[in-house]
Amino acid sequence: MKGGTFRNTQWDPTLLTSQIVSMQFCVYFTLGLLVFVANKLSGDNYSLDHLFEYHEIHIYDLGGRLVICAFVLNAFLASLALWCIVRRAKLCLDFSCTFHILHLLICWWYNRSFPANASWWLLNVITGTIMCIGGEFLCLQTEMKEIPVGYAALNQKSDV
Repeated sequence: MKGGTFRNTQWDPTLLTSQIVSMQFCVYFTLGLLVFVANKLSGDNYSLDHLFEYHEIHIYDLGGRLVICAFVLNAFLASLALWCIVRRAKLCLDFSCTFHILHLLICWWYNRSFPANASWWLLNVITGTIMCIGGEFLCLQTEMKEIPVGYAALNQKSDV
């Protein structure tokens, strides 16, 4: 007799790849919108530098502080994306790290140098943590819901 499992744990590279691409798209799309709003509020010109240039992460002026707020707010929205796309608390850390590692590689390529700015690293650690813990919390709320088996099973109490 084969022991059953709650979920299918079979390796599915197509599903995994599509989830990674979907997460990247959703998180960068919302980040782009939030940075656009931040630039409009601060009067700055909108450019990709605000997303990928690690020297733009600073607290010296209103524009830099609003970009930091956009990144933090986007981490909360990214946890919603984890909940909608990934739907597994167990995988939230993996997808959060995947997003931030890909973001590091994109920033490295965009700047043509490895990010050495401490504020960039601090911001990414904070947003990665928010994204992961928020996604795990939301996914756990869904996973912990009772699964009704049938009408008779709902009305029957058993001593186990």
